[in-house]
Amino acid sequence: MDVKLNTIRLVWVLSLAGEILNNAVSFAVFCVLDFVDFILCCVYKVIDFWIESQWKPCYCSSSKQHIIEGDNILVSEECESNIVCLTSTNLQLEDISDTLYSRPSIVAQLSKFIINDLNKTKKTTVTSTFTIDSTIVEVLRGNVVPRWSDCDCKICNSWTSSSKDTLFVKAEGPKDKAQEDVFFIHGFISSSVFWTETLFPNFSTTVKSTYRLLAVDILGFGRSPKPTDSLYTLREHVEMIEKSVLEAYQVKSFHIVAHSLGCILALAIAVKHPGSIKSLTLLAPPYFPVPKGEPATQYIMRRIAPRRVWPVMAFGASVACWYEHISRTICLVICKNHRLWEFITKFITRNRIRTYLLESFCCHTHNAAWHTLHNIICGTAGKLDSYLDTVCNRLKCEVTIFHGGDDEVIPVECSYNVQRRIPRAQVKVVENKDHITIVVGRQKAFAKELEKIWKRSKCD
Repeated sequence: MDVKLNTIRLVWVLSLAGEILNNAVSFAVFCVLDFVDFILCCVYKVIDFWIESQWKPCYCSSSKQHIIEGDNILVSEECESNIVCLTSTNLQLEDISDTLYSRPSIVAQLSKFIINDLNKTKKTTVTSTFTIDSTIVEVLRGNVVPRWSDCDCKICNSWTSSSKDTLFVKAEGPKDKAQEDVFFIHGFISSSVFWTETLFPNFSTTVKSTYRLLAVDILGFGRSPKPTDSLYTLREHVEMIEKSVLEAYQVKSFHIVAHSLGCILALAIAVKHPGSIKSLTLLAPPYFPVPKGEPATQYIMRRIAPRRVWPVMAFGASVACWYEHISRTICLVICKNHRLWEFITKFITRNRIRTYLLESFCCHTHNAAWHTLHNIICGTAGKLDSYLDTVCNRLKCEVTIFHGGDDEVIPVECSYNVQRRIPRAQVKVVENKDHITIVVGRQKAFAKELEKIWKRSKCD
């Protein structure tokens, strides 16, 4: 008994010591990264001006006050922001996540303190204006042009040679005699190949002959358009999907299969088309209930990007979410040079490993990834509760949730959080699988599970 008690105490002490060490190391590392991002901000401004002959706005700069006549601009009050469209753009009233330009750091707090101290020494006239971010103003005015740090290969820019202003959609199955449609939405920093290279070849002959399978590259990723004048908001993503899939393929009713960030888009589409959904299958949905009184966007950012060095996935998410210029550097090194990395991978493995995951990981711009991460995952935090309630009360379709037991990107608790809002939803935790291997590596088994779901919906 004493041995067991001592073992428990030892485990508790080691766990506590590990947590303290992780916190201490994380604090030191992210303090350094705060300053590195600040330095990179200055470096990129110089390089951008040298190469493109103009300064590029960024979100790490302090918000500015603007008085603009004739145009409606972003208004920001108490961590809630809205954009009222400019007459020269197609943007309408829509939410913009304040996490784009409000990410507390040592450098940010220090600069704010200095600015506030300087303002106290000046006599200023109080005017009725709103606080807006200079980057958003530049984007809305259409003043942001493609960056030199983005890849210019045919794959990444295939959309520029097409006259179609629609997303890339990979369609398989009968064109005219399809009995049902299935719509696949990939996750963050991915593309339609996540489905087409794994599930599509493994569906049965019956499914291939009776179902039309539609896998889309969402706006800003894969072979889809990557507009520089887009803020990649939920409205823009959903409207482009409706235009490129539902309208273009004349889809009336359909099944949805979505992964990670794609689950948010799937829920938004389901809410807009409640009578058209035949089944809803979500993989690793990023749903974190927000406690009362907490700023929703900031809370979600800290959950998915906790500024910790361990686990590794949390560190990667934190770097991607908190640091605009470090993440741009990563895109410069990896995405702009993805052909080099693919060649190296094929050379080392002697072309024995398929590189479709690497290709989908690299085929995006920093502008698309940065805005999608903040405006979709963080920016929709205040909407997901109502979306889930609508699915629960208005949709009668089957809801199934799959989650990898070893997922370090989106914890398993998120799937159970969804189930609490939709009691009829079935949660299936696949042990020893993570955020990617929930599909990759078990595609045959997962294809059979999907077929069973679709078959049951026919019988209902």
